[in-house]
Amino acid sequence: MNKVFPSAADALRGVVADGQTLAVGGFGLCGIPEALIDALRDSGVKNLTVISNNAGVDGFGLGKLLETRQIKKMISSYVGENKEFERQYLSGELELEFTPQGTLAEKLRAGGAGIPAFFTKTGVGTLVAEGKELREFDGETYVMERALVPDVALVKADIADRAGNLRFHLTARNFNPAAAMAGKLCIVEVERVVSTGELAPDDIHLPGIYVHRIVHNPTPEKRIEKLTTRNRK
Repeated sequence: MNKVFPSAADALRGVVADGQTLAVGGFGLCGIPEALIDALRDSGVKNLTVISNNAGVDGFGLGKLLETRQIKKMISSYVGENKEFERQYLSGELELEFTPQGTLAEKLRAGGAGIPAFFTKTGVGTLVAEGKELREFDGETYVMERALVPDVALVKADIADRAGNLRFHLTARNFNPAAAMAGKLCIVEVERVVSTGELAPDDIHLPGIYVHRIVHNPTPEKRIEKLTTRNRK
């Protein structure tokens, strides 16, 4: 089975629509599906709820979708690098569901595993727990968190074979496998495409059963979120 599409726009066609919930892989700008985000912007779909640990930066990554007002709500852990995000949120133009980072990862993992909800101590006694079920286990209070099952997952990997088996590169693995598993439909952007069977089974990080469409982007920009250097003596 060949899951490779000729372009990011072709891979999104007939899949994305107004009002959907999307999970987007990445951590900061590391491991984000750059070409798929650009194609999503160009598609013009709007009123999106986007699940992502971060919200990109001004003018790059998910920041591009914020600029075009295509996102109505973010479910995120850290959004501090984006001035436009700040402006929209403080002015009431953008909804935000702040989620502790570990809880966000587990909500996606649970969604991919078919687990509808789980209990965690994280957030008990804070705004995070407001309106949620609390339960006591062994004398400790836990808050119930619902799993996340987005309509579409957009993820980034290093290598895919034509059946969709994936390998991620070092820290670019981050939220990508969890997002891929949680999505009802998963589209992956990769830097290399190899023949089915070329990847050794033990070298596969995510099996192709979770991947529906593949886009080849051999030259992503891979922008650094915040470049810092040390003065040489």
